[in-house]
Amino acid sequence: MEAENTGKKVYATSMHFVVLGSGRVGARIAQTLDEQGHSVAIIDSNTEAFRKLPTDFSGQKVSGIGFDREVLERANIEEAYAFAAISNGDNTNILAARIARETFGIDRVVARIYDIRRAEIYRKLGINTTSPVSWTASEMLRQMLPNDSQVVYCDSVYQVKILRVIPSEYWLGLSLQQIQKLLDIKIAYIGRDGEAYFNLSTLVVQQGDELICTVPAERAAEIERAFKRPPQQED
Repeated sequence: MEAENTGKKVYATSMHFVVLGSGRVGARIAQTLDEQGHSVAIIDSNTEAFRKLPTDFSGQKVSGIGFDREVLERANIEEAYAFAAISNGDNTNILAARIARETFGIDRVVARIYDIRRAEIYRKLGINTTSPVSWTASEMLRQMLPNDSQVVYCDSVYQVKILRVIPSEYWLGLSLQQIQKLLDIKIAYIGRDGEAYFNLSTLVVQQGDELICTVPAERAAEIERAFKRPPQQED
């Protein structure tokens, strides 16, 4: 599992990110992105919340309502690679996320939504949502930064994670049964062309497939790395 201090990883290309909510998680995300050399704007209606940011934070602090178009424009939302809505209110996060995606055309949008049923609805609309047990800075960053996998659920009681993974080209043509055996994981279903397929006995991986996998939490990072490399075939 990745350590919480993800700030040590530096990306070669600097991108712009907008974060709504300067609470504990929001401030940590903004700080990490700033440390990685990215451009960051963090929004909060309460200027006192910016005190959670470190003194050497070089990003932009924007005071205002996060779903206000003018406020988002002051945060340079038009240039953003990703937008994260992490305020304490579901309605604020939903409105801000929809505006970022539908008005400003931001493809990578993440929202923290307390109501699980509403979270599922907005996930189907293309807005990534986080579940209550995975509201850590590292999990939000996984969804904001470029990646081929995403943690969609984390069970903190039984230490299990559900990953949505897009296998690299090395895995194309392998059957799902082969993959389960090679990696010692459980694939719940495969997403293909907007449809979910559960008959794992007859399917092989095709370009663009998404695998929904259940894995031990401690092996999540290992499994993510494995899908980016050639499979280690058994002798």
